[in-house]
Amino acid sequence: QVQHVESGGGLVQPGGSLRLSCAVSGSIFGIHDMGWYRQAPGKQRELVAVISSGGNTNYADSVKGRFTISREPGKNTIYLQMNSLKSEDTAVYYCNTGKWERLLLPHTLAYWGQGTQVTVSS
Repeated sequence: QVQHVESGGGLVQPGGSLRLSCAVSGSIFGIHDMGWYRQAPGKQRELVAVISSGGNTNYADSVKGRFTISREPGKNTIYLQMNSLKSEDTAVYYCNTGKWERLLLPHTLAYWGQGTQVTVSS
C-alpha cells in the first residue's frame, strides 16, 4: 500500500498565500510523477497541478499564474505554493502518485490520503 500525507492547509483571507506539502510512504520505489487535486463541497475532485519525476509541470487553467507545484529533488515529496487565493479555491486538497497520463484523470487513481482543508474567506 501507498500512503499520501498532505499538510499545510488553513484559513486565509482572499489574496493571501499558503504552501501545501505532500509526503509519500509505503510500497513505492523510485521517483514518480505526482499531482495535486482538490475537492470542493458538492463537486467532483479535480486536477490542480502535476509534476513529472523530471520536473515538468502542468496546471489547471483556473490556477495558472497563481499556484506553483514543485518537488524535492530525488524524493517523492511535493509542494504547492498558492498565491492570490480566491474564495473559489476553498476545498480539501489532496496529492497522489502515478504515471503522467493517469494523474490527468483523478478518477483512475487510488490510495487517496485524508487531504488538507484550505478555506479562503474574509
